[in-house]
Amino acid sequence: MATQTISETAQKLVNPEALRYAAKQSERCLVIPVRLRRAIKKYLKEQEEPYMKSKVLRLSQSFNQIKDVNLQLASTTAKKIVEDPLKSLEQSKRWKITSSYGDIGLMYRDDETMAYVASRMPAVYSACYRVLKEVRRRLPGFSPSKVLDFGAGTGSAFWALQEVWPKSLEKVNLIEPSQSMQRAGRSLVQGLKNLPLIHSYDSIQALSKSIGKSDRGHDLVIASYVLGEIPSIKDRITIVRQLWDLTSDLLVLVEPGTPHGSNIIAQMRSHILWMEERKYRKASHKNNEVCKDLITQKSGAFVVAPCPHDGICPLVKSGKYCHFVQRLERTSSQRAYKRSKGDPLRGFEDEKFSYVVFRRGPRPREPWPLDGVELETLKEQHAKRNPEDLEIDYEDWMKLQQADDTLHEVADAADDLETGDTSCEAVNAVSYDSDAVETDGDDDSDNDYERREERASADLGGGWGRIVFMPVRRGRQVTMNVCRSTKKDASEGSYDRIVVTKSKNPTLHHQAKRSIWGDLWPF
Repeated sequence: MATQTISETAQKLVNPEALRYAAKQSERCLVIPVRLRRAIKKYLKEQEEPYMKSKVLRLSQSFNQIKDVNLQLASTTAKKIVEDPLKSLEQSKRWKITSSYGDIGLMYRDDETMAYVASRMPAVYSACYRVLKEVRRRLPGFSPSKVLDFGAGTGSAFWALQEVWPKSLEKVNLIEPSQSMQRAGRSLVQGLKNLPLIHSYDSIQALSKSIGKSDRGHDLVIASYVLGEIPSIKDRITIVRQLWDLTSDLLVLVEPGTPHGSNIIAQMRSHILWMEERKYRKASHKNNEVCKDLITQKSGAFVVAPCPHDGICPLVKSGKYCHFVQRLERTSSQRAYKRSKGDPLRGFEDEKFSYVVFRRGPRPREPWPLDGVELETLKEQHAKRNPEDLEIDYEDWMKLQQADDTLHEVADAADDLETGDTSCEAVNAVSYDSDAVETDGDDDSDNDYERREERASADLGGGWGRIVFMPVRRGRQVTMNVCRSTKKDASEGSYDRIVVTKSKNPTLHHQAKRSIWGDLWPF
């Protein structure tokens, strides 16, 4: 009976449309919401262009200096801390003290804040939006009402939260030590309607003092583009542990998609999973067998995304690093103040990011997508064709051909949107629609696309892999690099190269041709 249920569930998951939309996790070229673009323009309206360009250039140079300092930190220290954080009594005391959100690599004053809003805020927003949108896809029943945004800056993550869960947010706590950035964040949301209750703090300690124990649990805690600005790995781990204690459900960490940013995410991933596993083992030893089920339900952690497993990251020793890319159409402020080397500034940019999403509790046990399913080969599909279906009525064919000619361009555009191959390369580098004249109305085609996309969602079991890097299409075969689980309980994983051919697997080949970097893969 159990086998029959698994097979039936798998059959539902593997039908072509469900497979396609469940696997599709990537975003098309992202257009920054009109109200955010308008808010940025309003905030920067009194700034002169030459002056702003110099501010943006200085901010970029400061980021590069921070990166150089962080890369000089001892890698041996980082390895020791991640592998055994409580190795000595001295280290144990270090983690139990309350650390301030200090040791920051860059102080944001008014000049740096304005440069950040002009040049970096849209890109950071796009990465946060992509991550949170994926959380919504993976957890369609999850609707956070109380959220904590650590290192909130000018509110990039807050704007993304408002776009992804506009109706469920009731209270948002923001932690940002820079008073200049706090002021900018308040200025940007000024005039918006239906905002949740917002409280700002300059440190975790200030938040903890102002709220009671019953208010400590947040449905979602997010820290985006902030851990890399804290040079000390000890402080990073301390902060992430404190953030984990402040969440009752999800913790989201996002960093730039650089080797350093990816390394930070990998370290924090390793530490949280190790820490929760250690807690579970200790609790199991102290309690009898009767209580083990209760312990399992209340403790533990697993990775919602991007990892399909909770084992050691297989990319660590591969010489590659885990990151993803979100393309966004540049805003008018970015086009005005960012500098290009000789060539005209492109109408889009690609924001690389690394991230991890944790959830409390044990990973759900679900049937793997292809369990009990036998996929037909191309020869078997051809053998089942009905000869009558191959006959052509030429009069009907001519009518259809004329209709196809008139709609050819529209069909091509729609196909590009659904396959994810669309890009902003078509955006003219000189001529743009005015940000001021765009309407706030919803795009019906986008809403329809999202509704179709969310008909089927990939479950959180161990059967879905993650496509890392762009698939390569050669003739009738597609080659993909996939990070996937090797055990049913998702306790271990591997990084493999998969080749899908049309002759052996036409159903999966159809999906593979339309899959891109960041999508899920069903085995």
